[in-house]
Amino acid sequence: MRFSLRSLIARCALATVLPLAALSFAAGAAHAQQMPPGAKQPGEFPRVKLTAGMFVIDAAVAANDADREQGLMYRSQLAPNEGMLFVFGENAVHCFWMKNTLIPLSIAFIRADGTITDIDEMQAETTDNHCPRNNGVYALEMSKGWFAAKGIKPGTKIQGLPPAQ
Repeated sequence: MRFSLRSLIARCALATVLPLAALSFAAGAAHAQQMPPGAKQPGEFPRVKLTAGMFVIDAAVAANDADREQGLMYRSQLAPNEGMLFVFGENAVHCFWMKNTLIPLSIAFIRADGTITDIDEMQAETTDNHCPRNNGVYALEMSKGWFAAKGIKPGTKIQGLPPAQ
């Protein structure tokens, strides 16, 4: 069999790239599959449509201890207007952290009447505490920068919230 130098170089390059691509894919798949046994898959959370001004939000709902503890952990992406709504049973300061959360998020803390009191930016995979300055019964996590990009600030009302627990 006869090979030209160009053909031989192309074959060597392909032989090098394919295994690297396979390793990269396998590493990404392994990273995305680190969900522990018993954790809910994203589609298993109840969902609610919320509105913030003219923006519609597709929110998964975490309304019990186990769901609130898991939150958006292990997720590798969110759709453009997708988030997670945390519903609490008491009007209090509810703090959050980003342990095992793979994507950076913005969080809005919300009073029972739907008014956003505080918004904070959170870095992925950190254990920094993010606590509002005000009591509330809801928190809404969205992709980092979502609230700022939409012009949503403290004082904005969120409509469509389910009853607090």
